[in-house]
Formats: sequence, structure tokens, C-alpha cells
Amino acid sequence: MKTTAISVKIDPKVKREASKAVEELGMSLSTYINASLKQLVRTREAHFTSGRRATPYLKRLVAQAEEEYKKGDYSGPFDSIEEMDKHLDSL
Repeated sequence: MKTTAISVKIDPKVKREASKAVEELGMSLSTYINASLKQLVRTREAHFTSGRRATPYLKRLVAQAEEEYKKGDYSGPFDSIEEMDKHLDSL
């Protein structure tokens, strides 16, 4: 297979972190870039995610909900929408 080199300017920190991330997946950065470009050519799609992370507030809410669940302090399951509505109206 013939290959060609490309040159891309990238923040050194981003390169380091990306290399570390793909190494954890068992591949080199070059292999990852090749695979990504082949997928782009094949599907004509590029997927990006926002990398959203849970805020401290959300983490507290989840921890609180887990504690309530462990204590059995929760509602439901309900047998019908009407039963659920009745419960919600009582709150």
C-alpha cells in the first residue's frame, strides 16, 4: 500500500493527550488518524461530541438519589398513569 505524509499543526498538549488516549485503545496516533479518515471517506460523516461532564451539582443530586433509593425512599412503580398522576398531585 502506498502512503503519503501529511503535516498538521496541533497544540503539543493535545497531541500528547490524544496519543495517550489512543494508546489506551491499543493503537498509535497514526493508526487512529488513518482509521478516522477512512471512515470519513466511507461514510461521508464526521462525529464529534461535546465531552460533557457532570457538574458538581448533578453529582450531588445523583448521590442523593442513590441514597434515597438504598433507603427505599422512592415512589413507584405505578400500575397506571392515573396512579402516578394521583401520587404527583399529592406532593
